Amino acid sequence: MADTRGFEVLTGAHDYLREVVAGVPAGAWGAATPCSEWTARQVFNHARIDQQGYGLAITGGRPDSDPFHPEDALAADPSAQLDEVLRAVAAAYAGLPADSEAVPTPLGPLSLPFAAAAAAMDAAVHAWDIAVGTGQDLPLTEELAEGIRPLADRLVDHLRDSYQVFAPARQVPAGAGRAESLLAFLGRDPHWKP
Repeated sequence: MADTRGFEVLTGAHDYLREVVAGVPAGAWGAATPCSEWTARQVFNHARIDQQGYGLAITGGRPDSDPFHPEDALAADPSAQLDEVLRAVAAAYAGLPADSEAVPTPLGPLSLPFAAAAAAMDAAVHAWDIAVGTGQDLPLTEELAEGIRPLADRLVDHLRDSYQVFAPARQVPAGAGRAESLLAFLGRDPHWKP
């Protein structure tokens, strides 16, 4: 039986990112975010380009710009721009055999469930960054965090140590929820405020 958990997590993360982007108040795109060097606009562009990279790693091609130097500008309709990218990513993953063991990703080849979870982790954490930066009450769900955590445990320390793409992990109190624990592991302050 094929493991579909990665697809479920990816779908949930994409839905979360869509909801957050659609809910950004018109004047809030310039807001500070937990990514201290980037505005909400830049985090949006980083997340959009990263997702584009996950899809294009499978179908061929390169993202339209460097995700680590995102523009501080928006398209006329950010939700439509994002939706186009997320639909392409979903189609790329849906076209793979369910037992794929070496799916190309920006992080190197991963089994299909882990590849989908890697794309999901990126989408979900940046959705959270945008949500808290723009004052939205749209927390990362416990279920989504639970689906992402096995991939995070497998890859994040390597990415943090080798490429400095995550801040150091933070401590959380005993009994912290899965979402709070994941955010802290990814170097975020789960209680960040602008």
